[in-house]
Amino acid sequence: MVRTVFVNGEFVSEEKAKVSIFDRGFLFSDSVYEVTTVLEGKLVSWVGHIDRLKRSLTRLKIVIPFDEETLLSLHRKLIKLNDLSDGLIYMQVSRGSAERDFSIKENLKPSLVLFSQKIDLLDPSRLNRCLKVITVPETRWRHRDIKTTQLLASSLVKTDALARGFDDAWFVENGYVTEGTSSNAFIVTENKKIITCQISENVLAGVTRFSILETAKFLGFEVEVRSFSVKEAELAKEAFITSATNFIASVVEINGILIGRGKVGSMTKLLRDQYLIDIKKSAV
Repeated sequence: MVRTVFVNGEFVSEEKAKVSIFDRGFLFSDSVYEVTTVLEGKLVSWVGHIDRLKRSLTRLKIVIPFDEETLLSLHRKLIKLNDLSDGLIYMQVSRGSAERDFSIKENLKPSLVLFSQKIDLLDPSRLNRCLKVITVPETRWRHRDIKTTQLLASSLVKTDALARGFDDAWFVENGYVTEGTSSNAFIVTENKKIITCQISENVLAGVTRFSILETAKFLGFEVEVRSFSVKEAELAKEAFITSATNFIASVVEINGILIGRGKVGSMTKLLRDQYLIDIKKSAV
């Protein structure tokens, strides 16, 4: 089925969608994006995504002529036009079009693009995936807290991991895990403590990460926000990643070392089940 997408003020067929070759998002990755989960036709963690979009735009000094209500309305219309029950809405804002120049001109008109993707996110085989990851040196730029479209390093690393028989990779800086190629990383220690690194310029503030930490507190789990080493990860009782496209996915192998019993951990499953209950209630 041909999708309907939104491009700069118009809903059009994906086959007719166009952006300028002079768009700075295309030329310089001078753009930010958000991916919002859709379950049963409703948007998950909308407030978290719109707040992070605002932070990213502010950091890059991009001002868009759309308020939150307008963006919400566009998302809802796209869901309706594409008869989307479960899946994702991708939203991208670029600084706009201008003659190619490294210096940024003022008062450019930002470009806004949205499209949908149908994915059966609640498929049990997807929810119960057991991932194998490898650790790799951090190669990305220093402002990973800004959700830009500058994703080539992550794309190359993930592609290489898949080619080597793994599912993903975790970046490592100064001996400590930062995050996955498109997810936040967690481990669970032998004494059932959940650990994930603190948010900084080096790590994206994952919307799902925040929700999972709230769920963990609700369930009475102990959480410690700090850096953890590769060795500590390899010795973990459980490990998992979080993202809008994965919710929570169990990691059962790190650098060829089996984690726990090599299957979805009990704490990971409890977190996932409660999280799914919570987001369905709060979706808009």
